[in-house]
Amino acid sequence: MGSGPLNGVKVLEFTGLGPAPFCCMLLSDMGADVVRIDRRGGRGLRKYDLLARGRRSVVFDLKQEGDKALALAMAGKADILVEGFRPGVMERLGLGPEPALARNPRLVYGRMTGWGQTGPLAQSAGHDINYIALSGALHAMGRRGEPPAPPLNLVGDFGGGALYLAMGVLAALVEARTSGKGQVVDCAMVDGVASLMTLFHGLAKAGIWNSDARDANLLDGGAHFYDVYECADGKWISLGAIEPEFYALMLEKLGLASDPAFAAHMDRAAWPQLSAKVAAVVKAKTRAQWQIALEGSDVCFAPVLSMAEAPLHPHNAARGTYIEADGIMQPNVAPRFSRTPGAIQGPPAEPGADTEAVLAEWGVRPC
Repeated sequence: MGSGPLNGVKVLEFTGLGPAPFCCMLLSDMGADVVRIDRRGGRGLRKYDLLARGRRSVVFDLKQEGDKALALAMAGKADILVEGFRPGVMERLGLGPEPALARNPRLVYGRMTGWGQTGPLAQSAGHDINYIALSGALHAMGRRGEPPAPPLNLVGDFGGGALYLAMGVLAALVEARTSGKGQVVDCAMVDGVASLMTLFHGLAKAGIWNSDARDANLLDGGAHFYDVYECADGKWISLGAIEPEFYALMLEKLGLASDPAFAAHMDRAAWPQLSAKVAAVVKAKTRAQWQIALEGSDVCFAPVLSMAEAPLHPHNAARGTYIEADGIMQPNVAPRFSRTPGAIQGPPAEPGADTEAVLAEWGVRPC
């Protein structure tokens, strides 16, 4: 398949939603041969399901013994297996870790759930918003006096879920190539998001982060020098001038260097008043005018772009951060490798489009 750093790695994906498909998209982008097992009568409009890009599709009915045997045979040929069902579902299908590892002792068996394989909530339904709520992350996001603000499903599904699963299965794959033994990777979004919050637990213990408040800390919008501000045209800019030298430059560029009140860089009590002053200054010009004045300097500035605007920005365009593939503008492969670059390996496949070819290539015969 691909020429990236995972070229030659075989991944068997049991179709799911959200974090498991995103993990497998990343593995595919890095060159792995990812084959997903779709259900019969799968959803239409697959071409817009960008999380399914870059892999081939086979269709099995896992309630049928013959198709179940094919899935287990494919697990016997795979390096990594990824599933995102509730705990116990794969076991009931006869495709859990025990039979899979008996068939293939070197297999890395990746399990993606919200609550984990064990614990009082393991069998409960949930979504990203619930996992980030239980991890303490959601409480910290939003404006003072307002409800916590859900940050899309980036923190739980993709940050604490897919990325931790990708790291976990690849770490286990490295170890398996030394020991000759596979293992189960239990990746829970609630665990991953808790891990993402490590910095803030330390800051809270040190007394420099108020974990009971929102919009009152250095990185949550409480600081006047680390926030988003509305411009004259209703668009927004972001400022992040934390370090003293960057802060001084920000004040100079905004015309606020002569105001003695801004000497209180880290005086939390002064932050609300200073934020109001910065907001008034920013509101006097359009976003485009602020881009001319601030972009490319050490102010730590960026315009707040929409999804449609982001691919058009000169920096993103120069780096090829976005790419039009198969008629859809979408994020390009990340991260980048100097010697074995990854690539999008193709559009999302229609369910079952590759069944015969994949079975032949993987050396699996229909029962």
